[in-house]
Formats: sequence, C-alpha cells, structure tokens
Amino acid sequence: MQTVEDFPYQVNEHPHVQIPMPDGTLLSARIWRPETDEPLPAILEFLPYRKRDGTAERDALTHPYMAGHGYVCVRVDMRGCGDSEGLFDDEYSPQELADGVSVVEWLAAQEWCSGSVGMMGISWGGFNGLQIAALAPEALKAVVSICSTTDRFADDIHYKGGVMLGENTGWAATVLGWFALPPDPEIVDDSWREVWLERLDNTPFLAEKWVQEQARNGYWKHGSVCEDYSAIKAAVLSVGGWHDGYRNTIAHLVQNLDAPVKGLIGPWIHRYPHFAAPGPQIDFLGEMLRWWDRWLKGIDNGVEALPDMRRWLMDSVPPATIYDDRPGRWIADSAKDVNAPAESFFLTGKSLSETEGPAERIVAPALFCGQATGEYFPVSLAPAGTAPGELPADQREDDALSCCFETEVITTPRAIVGAPSVRLKLSADKPKAQLIARLCDVHPDGQSTLITHGVLNLRHRDGHEAFVDLPINQPVDVTLTLDHCAYQLPAGHQLRLALSSSYWPYVWPEAETAVLTLQSGVLSLPVREEPAEETFVSFDPPKAAKPRRTRQVSASENKKTITKDVGSQQLTLEIVGDTGLTEDLDTGLISEARVEERFSIVERDPNSAENHFTWRRIMARGDWKVEIYADVSMRTDGQNFLITADLKTSEDGAEVFAKHWESTVQRL
Repeated sequence: MQTVEDFPYQVNEHPHVQIPMPDGTLLSARIWRPETDEPLPAILEFLPYRKRDGTAERDALTHPYMAGHGYVCVRVDMRGCGDSEGLFDDEYSPQELADGVSVVEWLAAQEWCSGSVGMMGISWGGFNGLQIAALAPEALKAVVSICSTTDRFADDIHYKGGVMLGENTGWAATVLGWFALPPDPEIVDDSWREVWLERLDNTPFLAEKWVQEQARNGYWKHGSVCEDYSAIKAAVLSVGGWHDGYRNTIAHLVQNLDAPVKGLIGPWIHRYPHFAAPGPQIDFLGEMLRWWDRWLKGIDNGVEALPDMRRWLMDSVPPATIYDDRPGRWIADSAKDVNAPAESFFLTGKSLSETEGPAERIVAPALFCGQATGEYFPVSLAPAGTAPGELPADQREDDALSCCFETEVITTPRAIVGAPSVRLKLSADKPKAQLIARLCDVHPDGQSTLITHGVLNLRHRDGHEAFVDLPINQPVDVTLTLDHCAYQLPAGHQLRLALSSSYWPYVWPEAETAVLTLQSGVLSLPVREEPAEETFVSFDPPKAAKPRRTRQVSASENKKTITKDVGSQQLTLEIVGDTGLTEDLDTGLISEARVEERFSIVERDPNSAENHFTWRRIMARGDWKVEIYADVSMRTDGQNFLITADLKTSEDGAEVFAKHWESTVQRL
C-alpha cells in the first residue's frame, strides 16, 4: 500500500474535544482539522471501540488522509465507551442513535464546518451510519457503510434465517471485554477512575438479552432500516466483502433505496478495502473521496454515472482457510441486474437435473456437520489480516454428512451472480427443525469449495415474527434463500447442493434431532450472461496516510484446533487469537487483546452443545496497568438456554471489580 504524506491541506490533530449532549453528557472526539479559515464538510465515525487505542491503527491510515483533502474528520467515542462520559446500554439503542443525531447537528453548527456532514464506518459504524441516516438529520448528506446489515434479526451476528448463531453469545463476550476498559487517564482528568467504576457497576448483561429475543420483534425492528427504506435521504455507498458475514446488505440497499446509492463488493474479509485480505486491495480512500466530493461539496465528478453494482467475480480456487489473493475480475451491473436470470435445476434422486423429477431423499441428523464453515466474519487478531482457520475449509467432510445433489460435469462456465434459492417440498418427524443449504464447487480431483450458504428455522418458514410448528410427517413448502455471491464455476467442474438439518458451531442445533424427508425441490441459480460489451471496471492501487508508530512488545498468536475424543464422541473446536503487547509510540499506551473460544458437542446429543468465550484485555503506561477478564458461556438442558458471565478487572494487580451473572432463558 502506498503511503501518502503530501496533501493539499496541512492537518492539525485534536485528541480530546468534548461534544455536549442534550442531557449534559460529554462525548470525546478526536478531530483532524485542515489548516484553513474556509468552512469545510465534516466526516463522522461514531463508535464504541476506543479512539485512543482500539481503532487508532486504522484511524491513522484513514482520517488524516481525508482531512488532508479538505474534510474535518471526527472520530467520536460513544456514550459510556473510551474517553466519553455516560453509560453504555445496548448496541444501536435509542440513546446511541439520538446521540449520533446530536453529534451530527453539533458538527454542522461549528464555525469550521460548512454545514454538510457525512458518516462513515465499518461494522458497528456501518450499522449506525445507516440507522442515523434513517432518522434524517438535515445536515447528514452522505453515508459510506461497510460490512453492515439492513435487518438486525434475520441477517446479523445474533440470528440468521431465524436460527440463533453460535457467535451470539460470543459477541456478547466481545462487548463485555471491550467496554470494561477505563478512559485514558492521560487525557481525561482525575475523575477517570470514578467514571470507570460507574461503568463497571452498570454493565448490562447483553448475553441474556440477545438470547431472550428469539423472534423478529420490536427489539430487532428498531435499527433495522429495511423497515422503511424510504426514510433514508442521504446518499449511500454500501461496501462489503465476499469473505465477510454481511454479504447481502449491498444488494438490499441498491435494490430498495430511493436516495442515491451505489454498491461495491470485493473478495475481502471484515476490514476496510484498502488493507483487507484477501487481495486485491483497492484505492478505497479515493472511492470515498469521490463520494464525499460529490455529496458534501457538490462537485460534479460523475459519481452518479458509476455502475449501480461493482462486484469482484471470484474465480474457482481450491479450498483454503487463508488466501493472500483471490483471482477474478471486476464486473459491473445495474440495480435491476443485481440477481442474474435464474437457471433451474431440479433435485432428482442424487442429481441436480434440468429435468423435473422426485427427490425422494432423507436429510438425516449429523451434529458434526459444520466443522468446515469458517468464521462468521473473519477479522482476526492477526496483524496481517486473516489467520489460518478463518475461511471455509474443504467441504468434503461436511458434504459426507449432508444430503447432496450434483450436476453432471459442466461443459460451459457459469458466472453465479446473485442470491441462489432452493424451493423444497419436505416433511419432518419433529415439530422443530432447521434446514441448511450449501452450494459448493466440486473440482475434478474431488475437492469441494464453498460458494455460498443459507440457513432457515423451519418454524419461521412463513416469516420471522412467529414460531409455527411443523406438522409431523406432513409435507410443507419451504423456500430458503442463500447469501449473495459472485463466483465463476469453470468447465470441467460440478455444482453440488448440500442439505443438512444442523450446522454446529455456526448455528445452535434444535433440542431434538429431526429427520427431513424431501419429496421434490428446485435450485434457482442466478447465472450472469456475458454482455456483448461489458463495462470495464478497475481501481487504482491502495493508498493511505502514514501508519501509526508502534512497537511490538510481545508476539501475536492465532490458531484453530479441532479435536475428536473417540471414546466420548465429543468434538471440540478451539480458537485462540492474541494481538501480543503493542506500544503506541506517540501516546505511550501499551495494549493487548486475547480471545479464547471453545465450542463442543457430542455426537447424537444436541443438548450437549456448549460454547465458551474468554477475553483478556490489557491497558498500560509506565508502571500503571489495567487488566480486564470477560467470560461468557452457554449450554442448554433441552428446554432452556443456560448462560453465565463473569467480569473481573484489576489495577496494578489489585482487584477493582468483579461481577457474576447467571440466567435461564426458555427456548422457544
């Protein structure tokens, strides 16, 4: 990545500017301001992740670059997080969004601001950028939303397709550890410790809350912009990656927004595209600048003429859990062509056939299916980006535990672009069941590469707001839509559809294993024809401002291990990620984050499923040191989810705070 140090504007940084909220709470902002008397637009990134240390590495690459091109860049710690006052209550809460609107209005009113504000962010910042845009503050003119969702229930880290994800409680553990750190005593006055203790005393038990809300109710509808796309008036650039958990948002926004909108999807994981893996990386900061120039400065630069969707069409590659690059090419499409025209393949016997026929197959229980799925959103604590084990592995072991249908060896390449879907007529021997569908590229040597997948709680077959039991051994019609993809299936390969009724640890299994009987089905495959004159899409190589000055004090660690106890028939997945101790040479802060995850299950016993997440975080300077231990685990007794959590903090080796939570939540 090219480092840029010469910019049109000189930039001054202000590390701790306090922004007052209507109730008097002061939020801390880090502001990069160009040296000029000219009022300029402001770009806001509004996060809980600690501007002083948590996002400092990526902030150094991004915000000074934007500021150097004539924007006031503002990175704000949310209420109760980092160096801000107040108490954190929940993700995307009404208080968070109200604060976001207040920050936008405060920025627009400053003498150094032109009155136009943009919001940018990845993940949490991508979510709340869209959500605040839906509240339509007048000054908010444009949003760049990366790796986000439009539907907090059906397509987020908590639930997917109505099924609870294994990472639901894992995310609660992450939040518990992140937000337990204190403000930085160097830039906050002597009240920092009092602020810290108040935060700890009011720590919410989010693991319980997120397990309680098992249907798409008002809790999840809040902040789900799909409830009313027309509420968004700001211009939206929606960005994502094929190796991220949030693959569908870009298409949903491009197809549904009335406001100006463009979509961009590369081969990336859950990171900004100028430094995300796998490559190719792009000049994403240049893309954002064009967006801001058009919608915040009113420069007629042709942004409206960009294709509605620019997507990286990935070539077929052997399966691997880490890639430096994914070969392929950029393709361009209009909003109406987000989903390519569908080809139909009928589930006939063991085949995906162009001729309709009965399926007459059984999807038998197999609790070990799902070990090759990879991480929900690979982001890794590895400094380089991804770590071994994060991406989907060879699917053959999971395929062997699934009910599979295959095409003949194809003679004409197919560009699968859009969201495949499967329509089935099936019955179940239990009232509660799940359906998981995976689409795989089968290589001539038998290797199986995951193209895309989807999951569905079959009691949510008619919608996610209510649970409707399956009639025992009576046929029902079911449609399962898989995640969006762009994948080139070459001649000489086969396409495989693999169906299963469990997928651990990606999703929690039902309390009883169900046998599904397939009567018939059809796969709708979006196949993109090559246009006679395809629009050529290309990007400049990535650029960024100079990186943060750091010193690696201790080594990082990343590993993933799967073990099977032959005697007990227990399968265990263990993941370790550790940043190592890193010193920021400008602030003197030393930090470290370490996570240990454990998922286990016993064959033929769905109620043996258990997960356990432990985070350790360190914040230190000189002879001062704070340590955080956050621990969350969940198991089930068949009727209930049993959740425990612990939070412990220490300062200079002495315990400061300890709290234990336990909860029993009924399974619906």
